[in-house]
Amino acid sequence: MRYQKQLLWLIPLIFILALFAASASVFYQTSGQPYEFTSHRGETVTINGRGVYANDTVSMAAQQQGNDMVTLAVGLPLLAISTWLAFRGSLRGRLLLIGTLGFFLYTYTSMAMLTSYNALFLVYVALFTLSLYAFILSMLSFNVRELPTHFSDRLPRRWIAGLLFFVGGFLVLAWLGRIVPPLFDGTLPALENTTTLVIQAMDLALVAPLAILAGVLLLQKNPWGYLLASVALMKGITMGLAVSSMAVNMALRGVPEELGIMVPFLAITTLNLLHGGPAAQEC
Repeated sequence: MRYQKQLLWLIPLIFILALFAASASVFYQTSGQPYEFTSHRGETVTINGRGVYANDTVSMAAQQQGNDMVTLAVGLPLLAISTWLAFRGSLRGRLLLIGTLGFFLYTYTSMAMLTSYNALFLVYVALFTLSLYAFILSMLSFNVRELPTHFSDRLPRRWIAGLLFFVGGFLVLAWLGRIVPPLFDGTLPALENTTTLVIQAMDLALVAPLAILAGVLLLQKNPWGYLLASVALMKGITMGLAVSSMAVNMALRGVPEELGIMVPFLAITTLNLLHGGPAAQEC
């Protein structure tokens, strides 16, 4: 595996820092109570008031803690297992690793840009940086031209492409449905005391195009389609798990969640898990 020496330094650092950051948010709580706050836009929100996410709203804190739980329960074990398999030369392990690194890159990009400033800010920035370059090196480690030869002719490319189109299309429709109507009404979408819609920007600019492009390339039997589909499908699985965990945590905190958003994410997770992703079709 190319760049194994460099990844051998980057990945353990990602594991340690992510374990620290996620554990701190889940298990560390300070004294304090939620309180109402009116933003400069006149939006009244409830600030969490305690723990790592003391300056975030109750809703945002519940979502972030839900994602931290997925990091601890799913992300970190996947990172350890996929790294072990990849370093042993397994193609499945390498595909799983790049998808897992994509999860950490997305997670800590959003944490560095979206989370209200707290004592872990530099940890989020470090994880963003480490995940970015580990992801790039993992991508460069593949001989993309030879990748299709490792997959069976029975690979259900149309089914996988259809699932990727569903993921990309759902994200576009869901987020535009939240953004566009207020433009015509002269109102603002719910911003949760943030300056802008960071997650929506990331999904519309990165995740949705990735899913759609991967589906198109896979249908064309383009070598890049196999690699990008692995990343997109892993993102679909982890996104669905994260949203599910967020929804449960929000319900426990008394914050309502929209079923119209939550149910499709659950469906995406189920479909991805049932299929197992392109890596399952390795020869």
